[in-house]
Amino acid sequence: MTDSTMRWAGRGTEPDAVDRFYAVIPAGGIGSRLWPLSRADAPKFLHDLTGSGQTLLKETWDRLSPIAGEDRVMIVTGRAHRAAVEAQLPGLPDHNIVLESEPKDSSAAIGLAAAILEKREPGVIIGSFAADHVIGDLRRFRQAVVEAVAVADAGYIATIGIMPTEPAIGFGYIKRGADLEVEGAPTALLVERFVEKPDLDTARGYVESGGYLWNASMFITRADVLLAEMEKTKPDLVHGLRRLAEVWDTPERGAVVDRVWPGLEKIAIDYSVAEPAAAAGRLAVVPGDFSWDDVGDFASIAKLQSGGRGSDLAILGAHARVLADSSSGIVVTDSDRLITLIGVENIVVVDTQDALLVTTSEHAQRVKSVVDALKLSGRTDVL
Repeated sequence: MTDSTMRWAGRGTEPDAVDRFYAVIPAGGIGSRLWPLSRADAPKFLHDLTGSGQTLLKETWDRLSPIAGEDRVMIVTGRAHRAAVEAQLPGLPDHNIVLESEPKDSSAAIGLAAAILEKREPGVIIGSFAADHVIGDLRRFRQAVVEAVAVADAGYIATIGIMPTEPAIGFGYIKRGADLEVEGAPTALLVERFVEKPDLDTARGYVESGGYLWNASMFITRADVLLAEMEKTKPDLVHGLRRLAEVWDTPERGAVVDRVWPGLEKIAIDYSVAEPAAAAGRLAVVPGDFSWDDVGDFASIAKLQSGGRGSDLAILGAHARVLADSSSGIVVTDSDRLITLIGVENIVVVDTQDALLVTTSEHAQRVKSVVDALKLSGRTDVL
C-alpha cells in the first residue's frame, strides 16, 4: 500500500484515516456468559466492564473512528438497541446505523453491511470489529489494521490474529501459513486453517509451537470480495442480502426487510467465509502484537480489573458496598446491598435487582447453561 492510500495527520508516521476503508461494528448478541448483568435489553456492549467510565461500544468507536473517519463507521445492531446506541455515539450518522429485526448471526450482519456499502461505494474496503472486545496498545492495533487493509486491497480476505499469551481454551486458533508478499503488509501470512476451541493440552501445544494465533474474528476485505466468497457457500443468503441492499436507501426498505430478513440463514461468518477461504488459499492473517480480550465471561472481567493478579478482588458497580476478608475474584453489583466475603477464592458474585449469580472463575464459562435452562423453563422475565 503506497502513501497515496492514506491521509496523514502529521503525527509522525501514524495514519489518521485510511482511504476507501469503512469500519463495521456488529453490535449484537446478549453475552449470555455475562448473565445476569448482560440482558437482552442491555447486552454487554452497552456496559462499562473495564472501569474506564465508557461502554465497550464507545471504546470500540473511539478505536476505529480515527482510522476510518467518524463518517465512515457503520453499526449493525438490533432494533431494540437503536436509542441506546445513538445515545452512546452522538457522532454516528443516521445512514450508518443498520437495524436487524431479529438476530441472524455474523454472516447476515456483516454481509448486509458489505452489500450496502458496496452499492454506495463500489470497491470499498470494510473491516468488521466486534463491539464488545477490549484492546490495548492502540498504536499497534492501528498498524495491524493498516497492514490488513493493504492485504485486502490485494484481493485477499484478511484477519488479525492475536499473539497468544496463554493456552486459552475459550478462543479459536489460526494456524499460520507461508509468508504473504504484499506491499505495505510486511508481517502478513497465509492462513493454513482455522481450529475450533481446543482442550487445554491441545492449546498448550499450539502456544508452545509458536505456529498459532488466537482468532479474534476481525475481518478486513473488499466488500465485493467478501460477498463473492460468501456466495460460493451460501448463494441464497447473498441473494437476500443483495436484494436488501438494492432498496436500503429507498422508501421500499421496510417492506423488503420484513419479507426477506426472516428467511435469511443464521450462520457465523467463520463457517460461511473464513474457513472455506482458508482452505482455498484466499485468507491471510496479520499477527496482532497487542493485548486483546473478548470479555467472554466474568473470569475475563476479573483478570482485566486486577491486571492478572489472581489474589485480588475486583469490584464493579457505581454504588458497590463490599466488605472482604482474605477473598479474591470479582463482585459486580448494580444494587446498594452490602455484600460480605470471608475466606473465598476466585469467587464470582453478580448482584442485580432481580437475580443473583454466585460461581467461581473456574466455572464462569458455564453461566451460559443457566441462560439456556431459563429459556427452556420459560423464565424469560430475567433474560
